[in-house]
Amino acid sequence: MIPGTGQRFGCNMISSIPNRGTLRFKVFQKRFTQPVLLAFLRRLLRSVKGKVFLIVDGHPVHHGKMVRRWLAGQEGRIALFFLPGYRPELNPDELLNQDVKSPAGRQRPKDKVQMMKSLRSHLRSTQKQPAKVRRYFHEEHVAYAAA
Repeated sequence: MIPGTGQRFGCNMISSIPNRGTLRFKVFQKRFTQPVLLAFLRRLLRSVKGKVFLIVDGHPVHHGKMVRRWLAGQEGRIALFFLPGYRPELNPDELLNQDVKSPAGRQRPKDKVQMMKSLRSHLRSTQKQPAKVRRYFHEEHVAYAAA
């Protein structure tokens, strides 16, 4: 049995994992909302030249009015492609999520601050390993996004 504090805590993460291996992410405490997504997308567009093709799941935030309105004003710089419902195995980002949640070699965080610090550290380490990120696209279900 693993001793615990009895206190639950968590955080959220949004990420972009291109098949070229350039991981971008944001770790945050608040809820995932349209303004959070739009801030991430603005930052993503500033860091990428050319058009961005983003595969997203069916989360309501991805379909929101603010997001649709913002996308319409981007002059074709970004396009969202929606995965079919209840098919997380088709989302390359889920492989990063599995990697992040894997307990191998990591200690259980004692509080939210430690958890967020550990998560950012793990993601920064992954950013420095583009070959590891590219390997996510070797998974059979997400190979469609590798080309």
